[in-house]
Amino acid sequence: MTFVSSVQPPASLEEPAWWFLFQDDQLLVRLNGEEAQPLFVNDPEELNIIMNRSQYLGQLDGAHCFSGELGQSTTIPDDMTLLGLRRLFELLDSDMFQIAGRAIQTVNWDRDHQYCSRCGTPTETKDDERVMTCPQCGLMQYPRISPAIIVAVVRQDRILLARNARFPGGFYSVLAGFVEPGETFEECVKREVKEEVGVDVKNVRYFGSQPWPFPNSLMVGFIADHVDGEIAIDNHEIIDAGWFEVTELPPIPGKISIARRLIDWFIDNYS
Repeated sequence: MTFVSSVQPPASLEEPAWWFLFQDDQLLVRLNGEEAQPLFVNDPEELNIIMNRSQYLGQLDGAHCFSGELGQSTTIPDDMTLLGLRRLFELLDSDMFQIAGRAIQTVNWDRDHQYCSRCGTPTETKDDERVMTCPQCGLMQYPRISPAIIVAVVRQDRILLARNARFPGGFYSVLAGFVEPGETFEECVKREVKEEVGVDVKNVRYFGSQPWPFPNSLMVGFIADHVDGEIAIDNHEIIDAGWFEVTELPPIPGKISIARRLIDWFIDNYS
């Protein structure tokens, strides 16, 4: 599938469009077995679905895509349901999940920036750019993106995996953390690994990236080599960690995540 981003909606809708509609950060979907699908209609109001606000996202294989915020009193159609994106992680294909992530961040940004954060004046949207502008003081408020690193640390033929206190189901993953102001990605990798498990790394190299809408992250993946130190978990975010060979991996994240892509890279290269 090919997605083309845009902020300029069509003058009229003559074909059905994808509508990524959220209520309290839950997406309106139709379930079909182990698959989920967002609303695909010309106009949600045809189903008596009323939106507080909507935003144009672009086109997916020629089909227009919109995001929108549902009011609390909206009646959900009998054949549809509301599910959070973490629940939909395995139910949406990767393209749909990525657009859903774009949609929820756009919805939340639109809702949270109806007024200028500097002077309180009602904001205005621009026709050619996704930005809220203040007609009074000129402040421009773009959607917020929070960069974070995620890193596979390797020691000989073992990978460093840790269990975060927030992880459901007891699975283990590679380490991650948010970039601080004034910090490079490479500096963040070294700091986060040291803070969370007490070891030092070297040879930090780029692996890939993934938008991550929980709530507005951009995960930037790296590979790094262990250079010194033994594991000493922080007992705050991390409750367990260890070095694992390919043949002894603990439960790990699902396929759609960059965390799993990093672990799969390790499996492919160290089997």
